[in-house]
Amino acid sequence: MPIITLTTDIGQNDYIVGAIKGQLLSVNPSFTIVDITHTLSPFNYLQAAYICTSAYRHFPDNSMHIVLVNLFETSPQHMLIAPFNNQWLVCPDNGILTMITGTRPPGMIALSIPQQDNLGVLQCTQPVAAALNKLSQGTALHSLGNTHVAIEEKYPLRSTIGPDWMEGQIIFIDNFENVVVNITREEFNEQRKGRKFKIVFTRNEIIDKLSANYSEAAPGEKLAWFNSAGYLEIAISKGNMAGLFGLQGFTESMHQQNTALQNKWFYQTVRIFFE
Repeated sequence: MPIITLTTDIGQNDYIVGAIKGQLLSVNPSFTIVDITHTLSPFNYLQAAYICTSAYRHFPDNSMHIVLVNLFETSPQHMLIAPFNNQWLVCPDNGILTMITGTRPPGMIALSIPQQDNLGVLQCTQPVAAALNKLSQGTALHSLGNTHVAIEEKYPLRSTIGPDWMEGQIIFIDNFENVVVNITREEFNEQRKGRKFKIVFTRNEIIDKLSANYSEAAPGEKLAWFNSAGYLEIAISKGNMAGLFGLQGFTESMHQQNTALQNKWFYQTVRIFFE
């Protein structure tokens, strides 16, 4: 049974998500449909890429992942379908594909969307449903759309480094207000070189040790660990890190017009000093 996942910014207060599932099941009742999330922030591609890459790696080969975020940034002429790490990614041509993959995937196609006066989400997903059904039945991807198309390319922020420091941006804040930073365990260890370290945020808050999980910290204690996705996460045991210290996701706070530029570093980024 082919697996299809849905990751969107649509929410679940109306009929759209259910209707998309209906479209998929109408073309192939054997599809297994899995919801990743429908509460993506519409303009936060960093958040979307983090969630997608962290979830998709756990799915079987040939799973098909539909990502709908900021679908109408421009009037959509086509949807992209791309092979990546033995799976399939389906998304608008707005830069989210390369945010997820970190590169332009070879072998992608642009699947045309029939243009009409009232072009909504369901008019964009109907041809996707038909194409994924054909793909699941062995139809070659290149026969389903245009293989020569210029696409919008955006790329994820990377941590910056110096001889004795590295700085990362806050890319995600979860429901418990734990804060995820775009520094991976591999990047941290490569830069650390066995040295002591201090994780610094909001001017003078410091964490100087790593925990294996949340059970190692007493209630109210600050902690840092590398989460199951391999990214640095800072938190307060049984507390709310982001709310208490005013931390904000990097992309989201860029859209806040009243945020003073001189305060940007303190509330959107985390710096690590080595000694």
